[in-house]
Amino acid sequence: MDIRRRNNVTVTGRVDGPVLLLAHGFGCDQNMWRLVAPTLAESYRVVLFDYVGSGRADPSAWDERRYSSLEGYAQDVLEVCEELDLRDVTFVGHSVSAMVGVLAAAKAPQRLSRLVMVAPSPCYIDDDGYRGGFSAEDIDELLESLESNYLGWSAAMAPVIMGNADRPELGQELTASFCATDPHMAGVFARTTFLSDSRQDLKTVAVPTLILECRQDVIAPPEVGAYVRDTVPGSRLVTLEATGHCPQLSAPQATARAITDFLGQA
Repeated sequence: MDIRRRNNVTVTGRVDGPVLLLAHGFGCDQNMWRLVAPTLAESYRVVLFDYVGSGRADPSAWDERRYSSLEGYAQDVLEVCEELDLRDVTFVGHSVSAMVGVLAAAKAPQRLSRLVMVAPSPCYIDDDGYRGGFSAEDIDELLESLESNYLGWSAAMAPVIMGNADRPELGQELTASFCATDPHMAGVFARTTFLSDSRQDLKTVAVPTLILECRQDVIAPPEVGAYVRDTVPGSRLVTLEATGHCPQLSAPQATARAITDFLGQA
């Protein structure tokens, strides 16, 4: 199988630079990094891709069983790394992709040597002593609404997820990204995302890790960032002066600067 075509892999930046692998979240594609990638490409080799079922990835490669688990998305990551023979990679994962990166790093530590988690959440559902931001009933309602009317759900939820009501064009962009995704594939990815619980996996992280959170985020409240920091040994938490769940769009300069500062220290 042609992995580059399957995952719509693109490579920019310095050919001889350290490698950054940027991974998008649910309902998105690599275009979500377009405001951050040029800055990073000045010093790094930047690799972007789309998960199967997202963006311009090959839809014929879709396998519902594989992508009903975060392990399937982690396998995409590792196959891209193998295809390009990437080593000593800094994996930058947005939202659920942060946890995909955790799984991939555990499977192939010789390839992924640093993690950057952008607005991560290891578990979206509140539990005893843990605040994920949603009750089980909230998530059930969210998934039921998504699966019954995906386009309507996207139009209603994307601006809420994006935040930044004073910049409606950002919410419109996320809505368009959601709506461009096949509804059935999106439904599977949504269930995989919002029903996942990766809290135990965080304890396996053994590489330098940066956690980026926004000052206000309806998907990942501040308690989540603190939990990830306290659970991942030696990790660093940075709170961006940004709102919403997608700082790579709402605050691209601050996001890029935090990543490069971390890599300079690492």
